[in-house]
Amino acid sequence: MKNSFYFDTKPNEKILELIKSEREEIGFYELCHQDVSEYEEYAKTITAQDIVVVGIGGSALGTSAIYKFLKYTNQFSKKLYVIETTDPLVICDEMEKIDLANAHFCIISKSGTTVETISVYKYIASIVDIHSKNCTIITDEGSLLESHAIHNDIKVFHIPHNVGGRFSVLSAVGLAPLAMIGVDIASLLEGARNIYDSFFNQEGYDTSLLKKATYYAQTANTYNINCLFSYSEVFREFNAWYVQLWGESLGKKQLHSQLHVGLTPVGLIGPTDQHSFLQLIVDGKRDKSVTVIKIANFENSLTIPNNSLKDLESLDILNGYKFSEIINMQADSIVESLLSLEHIPLDVIEVSQADAHAIGELIYYYELLTALVARMLDINAYDQPGVEMGKIILKEKLNKK
Repeated sequence: MKNSFYFDTKPNEKILELIKSEREEIGFYELCHQDVSEYEEYAKTITAQDIVVVGIGGSALGTSAIYKFLKYTNQFSKKLYVIETTDPLVICDEMEKIDLANAHFCIISKSGTTVETISVYKYIASIVDIHSKNCTIITDEGSLLESHAIHNDIKVFHIPHNVGGRFSVLSAVGLAPLAMIGVDIASLLEGARNIYDSFFNQEGYDTSLLKKATYYAQTANTYNINCLFSYSEVFREFNAWYVQLWGESLGKKQLHSQLHVGLTPVGLIGPTDQHSFLQLIVDGKRDKSVTVIKIANFENSLTIPNNSLKDLESLDILNGYKFSEIINMQADSIVESLLSLEHIPLDVIEVSQADAHAIGELIYYYELLTALVARMLDINAYDQPGVEMGKIILKEKLNKK
């Protein structure tokens, strides 16, 4: 993975030591070193063709991001469905697609009492006989959901107690269901370890990540909107994962002041959003930084044919180009156009190809970047007090029925 910067700042090297010490208490850092054989062996016992993840937020977004990144270049023998809402229209639509007699349900909730997740699980359990052969539960050790699983002899994988939901995709939360559909989870973690080793051994990514995080923190009041402009549909769910990671981690009150700070995440897909949001970036208020993500090798040779369409002969300049060449030229053209303007901070990330190693790198890169920016903004990246109040109010409403 390559990262090119078009802004200048001096990295805050002092943060590196704080992040190194943070590894002792924050669990996501070391997930890339775990042994995945338990997930791989368990996955071999799952014969169902439809793998259904029931979860929300960090319990679902990362898994969906990795699956969608890989599905276009891998021939998975099983299908993955993710139900992450209480929207009855979506639930009914998804359930109609699933072969209930040939499905395995992964019920994922860190707390074990997530209202959205348990609501959907209760519905599924009312129409499907849930048992040890068609269900896996992933939750915190000691949760009520684990008690339910033990009572029903259902396999349980634990989420490490010091790994927050939005940082949990490289734990059982993502590894178990991804292994079930055939994702090379060992390669996924290998990609994450590549970033880990380079950063903590100070072999390259320490400099680039510190530079980027320092710039974001130093300019947070001016450029408080971060636009991730991803040039491929394979990134659509990754963008959604990034929005939760960035928004829920970085929108906080400072630890040592009463100031509210944060960086607003916006996920964009190129070339689609060139025809919508790009206008705001180019001519709108200069409060947005931009990261363009592209794929170096699509491993796809689909080519525009050498034909002519009446009255459209001037577009014959397209003939013979691969679609992969077109989309990357579009990305490069936007980069050049933004560079010609003033006061739009820009960097470009290029992933090698759409495989497990590459998405492992990208996931871990953004988790590290988030942790660094949080440290520099003087906030706690790992809590979400602004979310908890809504959960409390919801449960109060439910108890009034």
